[in-house]
Amino acid sequence: MGKFEDAETIGLRNKSTDKVMAVYPFKAEGTDEEITKKVTDWYYMQNCAAEDELRSAYVDVLTKEEAKSFQ
Repeated sequence: MGKFEDAETIGLRNKSTDKVMAVYPFKAEGTDEEITKKVTDWYYMQNCAAEDELRSAYVDVLTKEEAKSFQ
């Protein structure tokens, strides 16, 4: 069973602060590796500085409250 299996909401967190950086707006489907790639690729497409930001981020399951408070 994968980490992201059955996750309702996923997004990116900062590695040092664990704060939510972005909420992935699509349904997470696939293996953990595929989902991680989809989320990081999506975030990279959002802005030019994303490459540097992604070095200090990781994909994680988010609670509904985290997703709502981020938006």
